Amino acid sequence: MHDLTPITALGGTNARVETIGAVTCSEVPDVALASVTARLGKESQTRTAVKKIIKADAPDVSRFDGGDVLAFWAGPEQWMLEAPFDSHEDIAARVKSVCKTNASVVEQTDAWARFDISGAEVLAVMELLCNANSRAMDVGACTRSSVHHLGCFVLRRAPEMFSIYGPRASAGSLLHAIITAMHTVA
Repeated sequence: MHDLTPITALGGTNARVETIGAVTCSEVPDVALASVTARLGKESQTRTAVKKIIKADAPDVSRFDGGDVLAFWAGPEQWMLEAPFDSHEDIAARVKSVCKTNASVVEQTDAWARFDISGAEVLAVMELLCNANSRAMDVGACTRSSVHHLGCFVLRRAPEMFSIYGPRASAGSLLHAIITAMHTVA
């Protein structure tokens, strides 16, 4: 049997945390993800399934909602579902069992890297990072935006906290962009 050691998107055994000035960036590796796309003519059934999974209405355009499992809008009749990895390692299988043949469900856990950016100057950092109107985003808002030439999801989790999901293969480049913006604001 293999003796494997799990690593984060940045290649460490522990999540990386950087604080510069009044802003902290934290790598968040313990998240399970699955994408859900309604099949043609099955939009209503898919929304009902997402509602059952997240215990809230399927989010509308540019929104996220839920509890232990949350969903954020990814496109027309498309959502990304997020949950704690420890309790939802098999998230895609769970979601598929609820959606049945009404939606296409794809495991996304190892495709994305999440960074949480928080602190008093987080809006200034976000303005340097992407063209999303972060000041106008309220808590519960999300958008798709380019960050350092990478297609990313941006979620506003709290007044002074954003999450950025970027491609796992480019986690180092994404962190570099975040750290550079943090240094500029500091």
